[in-house]
Formats: sequence, C-alpha cells, structure tokens
Amino acid sequence: MLTISVTTLQCGCFVGALIAGPIADRLGRRPTLMLAACLAIIGTIMQSAAMGEIAAIYVGRFIAGLGVGAASMVTPLYISENAPRAIRGGLTGIYQLFITMGIMLAFWINYGCKLNVTGDAIYIIPLTMQGLPAVLLLVSQFFCNESPRHLARKDRWEDASRVLALVRNLPASHPYVAGELQEIHEVLEHERRLMGGSTFKDLMREMWTIPGNRKRALISIGLMICQQMTGTNAINYYAPQIFANLGLGSNTSTLFATGIYGVMKMTMCFCFLIFAADSLGRRKSLLWTSIAMGLAMMYVGLYVRIKPPVEGEAIPPAGYVALVCIYLFASFFQWGWGPVCWIYVSEIPTARLRALNVSLAAATQWLFNLVIARSVPNMLATMGEGGYGCFILFSVFCLSMFVFVWFLVPETKGLSLETMDDLFGVTELVKKMDDEEGSVSGDRKDNSHHVEITESK
Repeated sequence: MLTISVTTLQCGCFVGALIAGPIADRLGRRPTLMLAACLAIIGTIMQSAAMGEIAAIYVGRFIAGLGVGAASMVTPLYISENAPRAIRGGLTGIYQLFITMGIMLAFWINYGCKLNVTGDAIYIIPLTMQGLPAVLLLVSQFFCNESPRHLARKDRWEDASRVLALVRNLPASHPYVAGELQEIHEVLEHERRLMGGSTFKDLMREMWTIPGNRKRALISIGLMICQQMTGTNAINYYAPQIFANLGLGSNTSTLFATGIYGVMKMTMCFCFLIFAADSLGRRKSLLWTSIAMGLAMMYVGLYVRIKPPVEGEAIPPAGYVALVCIYLFASFFQWGWGPVCWIYVSEIPTARLRALNVSLAAATQWLFNLVIARSVPNMLATMGEGGYGCFILFSVFCLSMFVFVWFLVPETKGLSLETMDDLFGVTELVKKMDDEEGSVSGDRKDNSHHVEITESK
C-alpha cells in the first residue's frame, strides 16, 4: 500500500509535467503556476477529508500530483527567464533548496507525529501539511509579474521592457536593459526564420529536426534519467528501511536518522548555492560529484555484503562509517546532481522551445522517479542480504555518469540564455540560411541584369 500511495502521486506528477509545457506557452508562466497551486490544494483537501477511504486518497494524490508536476516544470523555467546571467545558477538552484527543505520538514513532521500523535490524526496531519506550500505559491503569484521572455514571445514588447527593467532594478532606457531586450529580439527573429509556425506540431518538429535543438533535448532527458538513477529518491522514500538494514533497530531511531538526513540535504544545498552555484560551474559540479556519490554508495554496498548487520547487536565502527556515507551521499548530491540538473535544463533550450524542453525533462524525471519508487522495495528484498546489490547498482550508475558528462555536457556558466544557440550551433545554421538566401537573391539580380542587357541589344 505504501508503494502504491507513493507512485500514485508520481503518476500525477508525470502527467502534470508533460502537459504543463504547452499550457505555459499558451497561458503564460504565472497563470500556469497558479493553476498548479490550485490543483495541489484540491488534491490535499481530498486526501485530508477522505477519512481513511483509500480510493479517495489515491484520487486526491493523483490530482495533487498534477499540480506538483506542473509546478516542478514551470518553476525553474520561470526563474531562469527572469534571472540575470551572473546569478542565474544560484537563483534557479533555490528551487532545489526548497525541495530539500520540504523533504526535511516532511521527515520531521512524520517523526513528531510518531512520538506525539495517536489515532487518525497521525496520518491526517502530514497529509494536510502538504497543502501549505501550494497555498503560499498561489498567494505569492498575485505579487509576481509574467516572465519578460514569454511576453516578448507574444510580441508584448512594452510589457517585456517594463518587467525586465523591474527585475533588473534599472530604468527601461538603461543600456543593460536595452541590450538584453535586443538579444531576446534577435533570438526570436532567428527562431522564426528557422521555423515560422508556432503550433505544438511545429515546435516538436523544430525540437527534433534541428541538430542543436535535438542535442539539447537529449541532454536534458539524459540528465534527468541520471539524476534519478543516482538512487537519491530510493533513500528519500525508503530511508527508514535503509537505515534499518544498516543496523538501526527501533522505528523511532530510523525516523530520527531520516530527519537528520533531511537536515543534511538542505544544509548542503544551501552551501552549494551560496558558495559554488555560479563560480564552480555546471560541468565541474556534475563531474566530481558523480565520482564522490559512486564511492559513497559503493562503500555502503560492500559493507552490507561483507559484514551484514545482525539484529540486536551493536553497530560496529564500519557500520557507522556506512551511515556516514549515506549522509555524505546526500551532501554530494546537493553539490551537483540535485540543483545543477534543474539549472541546466532550464537554461540551455532556445526561447521558443524552453517550456517544451523543460516539460519533457521534468516528465522524464517523474517517470524515472516512479520507476525507482516501484522497484527499490523489491531490489532491497531480492538483491542479496540487506539489499547490498541495490547500493552497488546505484554506485555503478553514479560512476558511469562521469563519462556521460565528460563527453556530452558543455559548460554554460556565465552565458546568457540568448547565446545558448551559439554554443549548440543553431546560430551557425541561421547564418548559413541567410548566406544561401543572399546567394539566391544575388543570382536572381544577375540573371535579371543579364536579361535586360540582352533585350537592349
């Protein structure tokens, strides 16, 4: 029942993330976030009022998942389209910080309810509390503006200039604002030369037929698959069981250790955003954390394989090292594959395809999140005593991700959103088209001139 409850939410998240892209392009980023918040609130109310009716809880979790999935796609997109390039990594990464904060609060709410609450309230309180972020999101959107880049795509240039000046805290006539607006205009003109249509079918064709756009879509999908295959959500969802497999006996002890795990994730994500998000670079962060996470997971797997914990006996020193490795894994994840994936997939797409690309990436993330949630209980039960094979498998995935990043993921630190086309070769394609059109135009002029001379004779 626990697995079904977890995966019902994720199914909704997958659908929500997939459909949010076209909605965000049509209605705008801000209205889509408000719609996502409303869905999450409705789903939370259904779960809390279900009074133990499991079918109603499942429906409520699916509806809440629609909102969560849509918000997971639009939030990093909205931030990246508003953020100045110099601090875009840190601002977009705040999204991951609040994810870890929510996970941490959920762990401690569960721990507090276990110690102090009895009866139906032990599950009603956690279900109700998940609606609080949705309420805050809905209320906060009344004080926000639409993304300037979305306004530009809709040819609302005066509004785009006003909003861009507001978020840059500069007058609309300032050269910095004018220059950024000019970059947005040039990129949109280039995109319209490549693909004049703007229907969903046109955008899909533009994404998969133009090599630079296709590469960006595949990198986004690959990053999100890799993020889930690190095993981070295996620990998020089944941390008490994992800590029990490492020798922690009582349910209270495992819940307390899980709460500390949440605090560690949030703290390290905050440190990354403050000290490294826009200085270390996306590529370096992904590379070194791949190795670090892989080694931490490998130690845990080998410890459980070589000296599995015995129920009732004290945890040996090597067991405490394994527990520390779980916390180190969480720390390394927040210095790379946690925040950086969301930063990267929201900044590399071309303007017309940004919503669609982030939607595809978020849907991929939720799909493989679902795969992990469904498979990990069976993996822990069947892949050797204590589930050591599960840890080793995740370790191998983490180490192999180093190769993926080394060969396929270019650095984007410090680049404007409008120069991503240069990085992935789309601008060269536009120039080639311009040259070909200029050549054809020149030929026509020459032919016309030749005809006139012939006739004059």
